[in-house]
Amino acid sequence: MPRLSTEQLSMEWGALNQRFSAHSRVFILDFCQRHAQPLAEHFYQQMLQDPGASPFLSHDQVSSRLHSSMQRWVAGLFAPQTHEDLLRIIAEQQKIGEVHARIDIPVHLVLRGARAMKVEFIRLLLADGRLCGDEYLEVARLMSDTIDLAMEVMSQAYASSHDRNSRTEEAYRLFSVTQNIASEKERQRGALLDWENQLMFGLATGLSIAQLPRIRTCEFGVWFRHKGAHAFEGTPEASQIIHGMVQIDDVLLPLFAEEWRDRVPQLREMRDLVSTIRFNLDHLFEQNSELEAGRDVLTRLLNRKFLPVVLSKQITYARNHGAEFAVLVLDIDHFKRINDGYGHEAGDRVLQQLAALLVNNSRAGDYLFRLGGEEFLMLLVDTGLNGARRAAEKLRASVEREVFRLPQEQTLSVTMSIGLACFDGHPDYQQMMRRADEALYKAKEGGRNQVVQAI
Repeated sequence: MPRLSTEQLSMEWGALNQRFSAHSRVFILDFCQRHAQPLAEHFYQQMLQDPGASPFLSHDQVSSRLHSSMQRWVAGLFAPQTHEDLLRIIAEQQKIGEVHARIDIPVHLVLRGARAMKVEFIRLLLADGRLCGDEYLEVARLMSDTIDLAMEVMSQAYASSHDRNSRTEEAYRLFSVTQNIASEKERQRGALLDWENQLMFGLATGLSIAQLPRIRTCEFGVWFRHKGAHAFEGTPEASQIIHGMVQIDDVLLPLFAEEWRDRVPQLREMRDLVSTIRFNLDHLFEQNSELEAGRDVLTRLLNRKFLPVVLSKQITYARNHGAEFAVLVLDIDHFKRINDGYGHEAGDRVLQQLAALLVNNSRAGDYLFRLGGEEFLMLLVDTGLNGARRAAEKLRASVEREVFRLPQEQTLSVTMSIGLACFDGHPDYQQMMRRADEALYKAKEGGRNQVVQAI
């Protein structure tokens, strides 16, 4: 069934209101304004009792904002409604539905909360005692029908946004192996071999178990956990690679601490596991070909298309594994002067050279995006505040030292401002992006060529 337009929804909402008397509409508005707080609190308490809701609602900012938002929402549904009011109310319900889809709150939890709120409304209405008979039934019906219509508008927006996100996610899953299949294959084979050589050297020189490199935290392991596992999700080869890494880090390596053991069987098993990982990795790459959609033509970095998918996946990973990550929003200072003074070809050269510099200063598991114009974004996986701050300062200094080469043998010095935001547990990636953007704005306002951390 096609989604109703905003105009059609406003007509339906207006027709709903016309079915009830003006007295009932005035009464319910006053009633909801006076009882908005207990209704919101009841909604929140009922939702938190569901184990499926706590991951979304337990965050401090969500909790504090939800109470006030719910109070405004309850009263706003029954406010005086001109055509413009109805369009605004419908837009609000659609925005709520889109946010729910973005942070992946199950629809049934929202509907359960609405049902609980209607029950509480009836309880409060009975306790109020001012209405009885037909008046009571009319107000109860107006309340129930209005909340149901609001839920319908939310659900339509949720379904549309969720379908769109799902299509983008599937496209990204196929694409996320990154730049070039052949070069990425060799890069990751090399990273796996490098880890294996470091491990053998560490064992030969008598390093303690704590000092031996873990496969899950080496260059290959970080790449596979954050990119490869998602790109090849659902394949038996990916599952076997993950299983092999767990076996190596959690089962085999601890055995080397036992002095009395003969190490030869463990070394053979280690070799077999690494060979299996390498075989499965080769097989996965052979099954996939290069996909270019979603890559910026000029810089070859990812474009905005996959940013929501990447951020959502990273938030889910961080919440499930207790991991940290950070985003850096980077902007070239006075870029317009470069285009105006040297021409757009020179500006393109600067963007391309900067993109190469960012790639060379990132790890395999990190993500790089060109957001548009002279603005870039770097997502740093498995990185807390101190590590992100060091990485940002290193990038800023590297750009400041770099000699940017322009057409006709010209050179140029460039600086960059950076806004930094660390994941704080909030389930909506837009909140993190806003914090990073605000930090970038402060860096610009504070004189440029600096790193500012989001509050």
